[in-house]
Amino acid sequence: MGDFYAYFFDHLPDVGSGLWVTVEATVLGALVALALSFVFGLMANSGPALARGVSRVVVEFFRGTSLYVQLFWLYYAFPLLFGYELTPLFCGVLAFGMNYGAYGSEVVRGALNAVPKGQWEAAVALNMTPLQRMRRVVLPQAWVQMIPSFTNLLIQLLKCTPLLWLITASDLTTVVQQMRDRTGETTWAFVTLLVMYFVLAYALTLLMNALERHAKARLGRPANARAGSAAVKAPGVPGGVR
Repeated sequence: MGDFYAYFFDHLPDVGSGLWVTVEATVLGALVALALSFVFGLMANSGPALARGVSRVVVEFFRGTSLYVQLFWLYYAFPLLFGYELTPLFCGVLAFGMNYGAYGSEVVRGALNAVPKGQWEAAVALNMTPLQRMRRVVLPQAWVQMIPSFTNLLIQLLKCTPLLWLITASDLTTVVQQMRDRTGETTWAFVTLLVMYFVLAYALTLLMNALERHAKARLGRPANARAGSAAVKAPGVPGGVR
């Protein structure tokens, strides 16, 4: 134990560098996933059959194939096929974003479908354009319902970042693994990893909980109210619709 932590604190800059790569992969991957979630989630709820079909094919492909294989394909097979090599971090961000974006699109689709039909009808009655209806009435209500599921996906994404080690990215897991190899302290190396990932996950949970409270407050909903359990005062619809 003493040898590992002496080495650990002597090499804190390396730990910080690995931690930064892990945070980068998590945040950037989450942003890509969020964007794709809305793109394919909205396509799945759109009118044209072609858009719905494309969304379904893409979502099922990335949900039905392994993230492990997707990472390896981007890092090892892509350069052989197209002659252009991607950096390990970029491969990780892209793979995480596409994989979790596929899962997130189902969250978006389900949340949009959960918005009461009366809210859609009220927005139409107020002569709102489709964009206005989505931006001012539907999305604010659906967003509150999406956040808990997005929180779970974000934590899962964080816990998948150790896969970057497989494509030579120097993330937090890689750095601690190297320290374990040099000190021979397997137990304390992995205890340290467990604690560090728990702290990161807990910080993300607190951040998402704060975001959920803010979203509920904008709708005039109590912070402890469950999604769909209270009447919603939709922005742009006077008095809201029950």
